[in-house]
Amino acid sequence: MPKTVKLQTPLSDADVSVLEIGDTVLITGTIYTGRDAAHKRLVELLEAGRELPFDIKGQVIYYVGPAPAPPGKPIGSAGPTTSYRMDPYAPVLLDAGLKCMVGKGPRGPEVIKSMIKNKAVYLVAIGGAAVVVAKSIKKAEVIAYEDLGTEAIRKLEVEDFPCIVANDISGKDIYQEGVKRYKK
Repeated sequence: MPKTVKLQTPLSDADVSVLEIGDTVLITGTIYTGRDAAHKRLVELLEAGRELPFDIKGQVIYYVGPAPAPPGKPIGSAGPTTSYRMDPYAPVLLDAGLKCMVGKGPRGPEVIKSMIKNKAVYLVAIGGAAVVVAKSIKKAEVIAYEDLGTEAIRKLEVEDFPCIVANDISGKDIYQEGVKRYKK
Protein backbone atom coordinates (compact mmCIF):
# COMPACT_ATOMS: atom_id res chain seq x y z
CA MET A 1 0.00 0.00 0.00
CA PRO A 2 1.56 3.31 -1.06
CA LYS A 3 2.49 5.70 1.72
CA THR A 4 3.58 9.33 2.06
CA VAL A 5 7.21 9.86 3.11
CA LYS A 6 8.77 13.19 4.05
CA LEU A 7 12.48 13.45 3.25
CA GLN A 8 15.10 16.03 4.19
CA THR A 9 18.12 16.48 1.92
CA PRO A 10 20.84 15.37 1.62
CA LEU A 11 19.60 11.78 1.40
CA SER A 12 21.16 8.66 2.89
CA ASP A 13 20.88 4.99 2.00
CA ALA A 14 18.48 4.64 4.94
CA ASP A 15 16.27 7.45 3.61
CA VAL A 16 15.84 5.91 0.17
CA SER A 17 15.63 2.30 1.37
CA VAL A 18 12.13 2.86 2.82
CA LEU A 19 10.73 4.06 -0.51
CA GLU A 20 8.63 1.79 -2.71
CA ILE A 21 7.13 2.42 -6.12
CA GLY A 22 3.89 4.39 -5.86
CA ASP A 23 4.86 6.14 -2.62
CA THR A 24 4.33 9.88 -2.45
CA VAL A 25 7.48 11.74 -1.42
CA LEU A 26 7.63 15.29 -0.06
CA ILE A 27 11.18 16.65 -0.23
CA THR A 28 12.40 19.51 1.94
CA GLY A 29 15.86 21.04 1.74
CA THR A 30 18.25 21.68 -1.13
CA ILE A 31 17.86 20.11 -4.56
CA TYR A 32 19.66 20.91 -7.81
CA THR A 33 18.38 21.33 -11.35
CA GLY A 34 20.00 20.03 -14.49
CA ARG A 35 19.15 18.85 -17.96
CA ASP A 36 21.13 17.11 -20.69
CA ALA A 37 23.59 19.93 -21.55
CA ALA A 38 24.48 20.42 -17.87
CA HIS A 39 24.70 16.65 -17.30
CA LYS A 40 27.15 16.34 -20.19
CA ARG A 41 29.38 18.98 -18.58
CA LEU A 42 29.17 17.33 -15.14
CA VAL A 43 30.20 13.96 -16.57
CA GLU A 44 33.07 15.58 -18.48
CA LEU A 45 34.31 17.12 -15.20
CA LEU A 46 34.16 13.76 -13.42
CA GLU A 47 35.90 11.96 -16.28
CA ALA A 48 38.66 14.61 -16.17
CA GLY A 49 39.05 14.10 -12.41
CA ARG A 50 37.84 17.62 -11.67
CA GLU A 51 35.51 18.87 -8.96
CA LEU A 52 31.79 19.37 -9.60
CA PRO A 53 30.14 22.76 -8.94
CA PHE A 54 28.30 21.18 -5.96
CA ASP A 55 28.80 18.17 -3.71
CA ILE A 56 26.73 15.48 -5.43
CA LYS A 57 26.83 12.95 -2.55
CA GLY A 58 23.32 12.30 -1.24
CA GLN A 59 21.80 14.89 -3.53
CA VAL A 60 18.68 15.20 -5.66
CA ILE A 61 18.77 16.44 -9.26
CA TYR A 62 15.49 17.70 -10.73
CA TYR A 63 15.28 17.56 -14.51
CA VAL A 64 13.75 20.97 -15.23
CA GLY A 65 14.27 24.07 -17.32
CA PRO A 66 12.16 26.56 -15.37
CA ALA A 67 10.41 29.57 -16.82
CA PRO A 68 11.69 33.00 -15.75
CA ALA A 69 10.59 34.09 -12.29
CA PRO A 70 7.63 36.47 -12.20
CA PRO A 71 7.99 39.52 -9.92
CA GLY A 72 8.15 38.51 -6.27
CA LYS A 73 8.59 34.79 -6.98
CA PRO A 74 11.81 32.74 -6.78
CA ILE A 75 11.06 30.79 -9.98
CA GLY A 76 8.56 30.53 -12.79
CA SER A 77 6.70 27.46 -13.92
CA ALA A 78 8.92 24.47 -13.09
CA GLY A 79 7.53 21.28 -14.58
CA PRO A 80 9.65 18.16 -15.13
CA THR A 81 11.32 17.36 -18.42
CA THR A 82 11.58 13.93 -20.02
CA SER A 83 14.19 11.93 -18.15
CA TYR A 84 15.49 9.52 -20.79
CA ARG A 85 17.62 12.34 -22.25
CA MET A 86 19.75 12.14 -19.08
CA ASP A 87 20.12 8.33 -19.28
CA PRO A 88 23.57 8.42 -20.94
CA TYR A 89 24.91 10.49 -18.00
CA ALA A 90 22.95 9.19 -15.01
CA PRO A 91 25.07 6.09 -14.18
CA VAL A 92 28.25 8.19 -13.89
CA LEU A 93 26.53 10.65 -11.55
CA LEU A 94 25.00 7.83 -9.51
CA ASP A 95 28.46 6.27 -9.15
CA ALA A 96 29.65 9.68 -7.87
CA GLY A 97 27.03 9.64 -5.09
CA LEU A 98 23.79 11.06 -6.54
CA LYS A 99 20.89 9.54 -4.54
CA CYS A 100 17.78 10.73 -6.34
CA MET A 101 16.67 11.95 -9.75
CA VAL A 102 13.32 13.63 -10.45
CA GLY A 103 11.74 13.97 -13.88
CA LYS A 104 9.03 12.39 -16.00
CA GLY A 105 8.79 9.21 -18.01
CA PRO A 106 10.52 5.83 -17.68
CA ARG A 107 14.27 5.18 -17.35
CA GLY A 108 16.41 2.81 -19.37
CA PRO A 109 17.76 -0.53 -18.10
CA GLU A 110 21.33 0.77 -17.55
CA VAL A 111 20.06 3.56 -15.29
CA ILE A 112 17.90 1.12 -13.32
CA LYS A 113 20.89 -1.23 -12.87
CA SER A 114 22.95 1.71 -11.64
CA MET A 115 20.21 2.73 -9.19
CA ILE A 116 20.23 -0.79 -7.72
CA LYS A 117 24.04 -0.80 -7.50
CA ASN A 118 24.17 2.66 -5.87
CA LYS A 119 21.02 2.45 -3.71
CA ALA A 120 19.39 5.37 -5.49
CA VAL A 121 15.84 6.19 -6.58
CA TYR A 122 14.00 7.88 -9.41
CA LEU A 123 10.95 9.98 -8.66
CA VAL A 124 8.46 11.51 -11.04
CA ALA A 125 7.09 15.00 -10.64
CA ILE A 126 3.61 15.64 -11.87
CA GLY A 127 3.68 16.80 -15.48
CA GLY A 128 1.16 19.55 -16.25
CA ALA A 129 1.26 20.79 -12.64
CA ALA A 130 4.32 23.01 -13.03
CA VAL A 131 2.72 25.92 -11.18
CA VAL A 132 1.88 23.66 -8.21
CA VAL A 133 5.43 22.28 -8.16
CA ALA A 134 6.85 25.83 -8.32
CA LYS A 135 4.92 26.76 -5.16
CA SER A 136 7.10 24.33 -3.17
CA ILE A 137 10.26 26.12 -4.39
CA LYS A 138 11.17 28.81 -1.86
CA LYS A 139 14.50 29.99 -3.30
CA ALA A 140 16.38 29.51 -6.58
CA GLU A 141 19.86 30.59 -7.62
CA VAL A 142 22.03 29.74 -10.61
CA ILE A 143 25.25 28.09 -9.38
CA ALA A 144 26.80 26.84 -12.64
CA TYR A 145 26.63 27.10 -16.41
CA GLU A 146 24.71 30.38 -16.61
CA ASP A 147 25.42 30.34 -20.37
CA LEU A 148 22.86 27.49 -20.67
CA GLY A 149 20.00 29.85 -19.76
CA THR A 150 17.03 27.91 -18.44
CA GLU A 151 19.19 24.76 -18.46
CA ALA A 152 21.78 26.24 -16.07
CA ILE A 153 22.29 24.36 -12.82
CA ARG A 154 20.23 25.93 -10.06
CA LYS A 155 20.30 25.35 -6.35
CA LEU A 156 16.71 25.22 -5.13
CA GLU A 157 15.46 25.42 -1.57
CA VAL A 158 12.23 23.42 -1.45
CA GLU A 159 9.55 22.64 1.08
CA ASP A 160 7.33 19.57 0.62
CA PHE A 161 8.30 19.26 -3.05
CA PRO A 162 5.82 16.59 -4.30
CA CYS A 163 6.92 13.47 -6.21
CA ILE A 164 5.98 9.84 -6.70
CA VAL A 165 8.46 6.94 -6.56
CA ALA A 166 8.85 5.45 -10.04
CA ASN A 167 11.95 3.26 -9.40
CA ASP A 168 13.01 2.09 -5.97
CA ILE A 169 16.40 0.72 -4.85
CA SER A 170 15.35 -2.86 -5.64
CA GLY A 171 14.76 -2.02 -9.30
CA LYS A 172 10.97 -2.10 -9.24
CA ASP A 173 9.51 0.10 -11.97
CA ILE A 174 6.09 1.75 -11.65
CA TYR A 175 5.77 1.90 -15.43
CA GLN A 176 6.21 -1.87 -15.79
CA GLU A 177 4.10 -2.71 -12.72
CA GLY A 178 1.29 -0.45 -13.92
CA VAL A 179 1.14 -2.24 -17.28
CA LYS A 180 1.09 -5.67 -15.54
CA ARG A 181 -1.82 -4.62 -13.30
CA TYR A 182 -3.92 -3.41 -16.22
CA LYS A 183 -3.21 -6.53 -18.29
CA LYS A 184 -4.91 -8.61 -15.58
